[in-house]
Amino acid sequence: MPEASELFAELLPDVDAVVLFSPSGSYYEDVIADAQVPVLVVSDENAVGAEEFVELPLEFDDVADRIRFGIEGALEQGLVEDGDVVACAVTMFSDEIDTVTRVRVDETMESGIYNLFSDSRAEASVIRAVLELAIELGQKGQKGKPVGALFVVGDAGKVMNKSRPLSYNPFEKSHVHVGDPIVNVMLKEFSRLDGAFVISDSGKIVSAYRYLEPSAEGVDIPKGLGARHMAGGAVTRDTNATAIVLSESDGLVRAFKGGELVLELDPEDY
Repeated sequence: MPEASELFAELLPDVDAVVLFSPSGSYYEDVIADAQVPVLVVSDENAVGAEEFVELPLEFDDVADRIRFGIEGALEQGLVEDGDVVACAVTMFSDEIDTVTRVRVDETMESGIYNLFSDSRAEASVIRAVLELAIELGQKGQKGKPVGALFVVGDAGKVMNKSRPLSYNPFEKSHVHVGDPIVNVMLKEFSRLDGAFVISDSGKIVSAYRYLEPSAEGVDIPKGLGARHMAGGAVTRDTNATAIVLSESDGLVRAFKGGELVLELDPEDY
């Protein structure tokens, strides 16, 4: 295997930063020994003691998604800027870094995905499972018809205290979790009825059919969005939950954290 310095020999002179994805300690030391530009590390933990670090809460199987997420996190933290050219070193074919690619940073990479997963109370894998469920619902609807849905993820105790039941809770005595294919079928079926789903930090389905009651005062959502979005934004302002909303009217998936809209995407793009 060539030395890291050899891999970067033709790339380093005209890049603004080097981004290493989950490097070993020796690989990291080899790169910073020769690099004349900032070296960023993107990984699930900062095991190499990097000064500039972006947390990767999920293992993205797709390398392009992994790179896009890392760069978005670096943009959010001000570690890179729009227009920068970065050399990204990633694992693709083996257990060690074996691929280097050049990427020009673009502000359009700030999709909101990084903000959705970073510093969230709920486990990243749970948020991802709910987001994927909302996207699938947006793509297929319920029995071919558009459907709206509201999922409130994390800080379930507080969310339950700020809501009331609209009907019998089918998950009251169950111990099922989002992400299970059979459970997802149930969630899709129940999504056609009113009320929010409440999901715990670990992914347990706490309740369906919840009417959220937090005050909407001070919550700023885009014009044209209705009560479902207002409720999602308000409950995340008053709790540490994340709300993922599928709009029945325009079919878009939106996410709220801290009372603010952090993500908007079209399910048909996925």
